[in-house]
Amino acid sequence: MSMTAPPAPAPISNDPGRAWRIARPLAGIAVFGSLALLFGGVDVGVFALRVVLLVGLVVLAAALLQGKTRKFFSGPAAYMATFSLFVLVVLAIFATEISPQNPYDLRQLSIMDGRLPPGSTTFDGSMTFHLGTDEQGRDILSGILYGLRISLSVSIIATLIAMLIGVVVGIYAAWAGGRIEAVLMRIVDFQLSFPSILVALMLMAAFGRGLDKIVIALIIVQWAYYARTVRGTALSETRKEYIDAARGLGLPSWRIIFRHLLPNCVPPLIVISTVQVANTIVLESSLSFLGVGVPITQPSLGLLIANGYGYMLSGQYWMSMYPGLALLAIVASINLVGDRLRDTLNPRLTR
Repeated sequence: MSMTAPPAPAPISNDPGRAWRIARPLAGIAVFGSLALLFGGVDVGVFALRVVLLVGLVVLAAALLQGKTRKFFSGPAAYMATFSLFVLVVLAIFATEISPQNPYDLRQLSIMDGRLPPGSTTFDGSMTFHLGTDEQGRDILSGILYGLRISLSVSIIATLIAMLIGVVVGIYAAWAGGRIEAVLMRIVDFQLSFPSILVALMLMAAFGRGLDKIVIALIIVQWAYYARTVRGTALSETRKEYIDAARGLGLPSWRIIFRHLLPNCVPPLIVISTVQVANTIVLESSLSFLGVGVPITQPSLGLLIANGYGYMLSGQYWMSMYPGLALLAIVASINLVGDRLRDTLNPRLTR
């Protein structure tokens, strides 16, 4: 009587790509959930939320550059921009733990410490203001760290939601075609025909000041950019053979869109979303500088610049100059990283 050997156990998969495919959505959910909780004021002081947010951002960046790290870091500018952006993001996330003072806790402020130059100490000598103070005695360094957190949180949340809306509109317009595409694209053209700052000012004048209101205004301003980008990319992809093959196999439309069409629209989305985060920070800072952005109890970099703008001619430059330099640093770092991502993710683009 012959006996057959038992089947060999299936080998354990060591495919790193599968691990990254699992890690990407988990990291995205962790980042968005942490941002939502921190932005909504739920357990803002919990240190673990900030750690989860930072780890999620690092995992997303590593998954994005999987196999392309050497190409991304092909010059010293990429190292400098990435390091600067990482440091600024860490400072913004852990502003509460790093800041020497809570600049918006009235119990920690003294009018006797108002408008002190950089390097001064408090009236009782217990604290050094490395970047000086403003007219109300608030530490400029602490205000910059808190302002970075507000500006980055508002811009990232607004960019993510605007991208989601734009992707849905752009994909649907490209897939449906005909009158639906024409109507949706005319709405996009109408939206893009107005300057962003003008639309945002009109919306903030109607909504009033507030973090949630400025996020809504920034979403309305941004979504059309993503809709146009996704629609153009999706139109070129729908003419390719793999989409015709999927249709010939009788696959449902939702599977073709989510499994085949949408993944091929992601690279340009990543590039434009990175640049749009910087543009959103500038737009939010401009609105706050004009007095229609975030409330004074939750200031951003634009509001810090506005608070010290009136003292520039009197020689008290530090109240506006240092927040302006912080705004310049974060915007320049994001733009340089976005430029490197464009060159890395688009193999057809050469300098």
